[in-house]
Amino acid sequence: MKNICVLVSGGGTNLQSVIDAIESGEIRDARIAGVISSKKDVYALERAKKHGIPSKIIIRKAYESKEEFDQAILEALKTFGAALIVLAGYLAILGENVIKAYPNRIINIHPSLLPSFGGKGYFGLKVHEAVLSAGVKLTGATVHFVDEGMDSGPIILQKAVEVEKGDTPEVLQRRVMEQAEWKILPKAIDMIANGEI
Repeated sequence: MKNICVLVSGGGTNLQSVIDAIESGEIRDARIAGVISSKKDVYALERAKKHGIPSKIIIRKAYESKEEFDQAILEALKTFGAALIVLAGYLAILGENVIKAYPNRIINIHPSLLPSFGGKGYFGLKVHEAVLSAGVKLTGATVHFVDEGMDSGPIILQKAVEVEKGDTPEVLQRRVMEQAEWKILPKAIDMIANGEI
């Protein structure tokens, strides 16, 4: 049984997709051992609580240095016995020490078809606003390994989603979540947990 630790910063819709996939057996041989949030009072923490998943709040501003913040993250990951770390709408930046401690064991879900609309400044609704501004016909989501760059690690899975006429960033965001993110994140976790990647 592989211990997963999910890192969140908001509502936790991707966290919920993972919880649901574990409960339905879609993700085999894995369990969420803990949730780490970069913010307090976010709904993701409520979701964890409802499912009896222990959680910890680690806020960057509470630490004097990036190194101390990274150390707090590493200690929490160790406490949860994390074998795989899943960034699910996590808006803090993981430091080099954390990434080096878990090589090829940290994955992220990004709401575009990387390398398009990725990197600094591309998160949440900003991604969908940029997609609509660019006038592209296809967008989607990407699950990738995390490296020291931003949205630059090796791609594991991608799923395309059509951009429809009259889409607003909010409507497009919802479609990308429903048609891509909530499908490929659980699939990637299952594949990693079962040695298929």
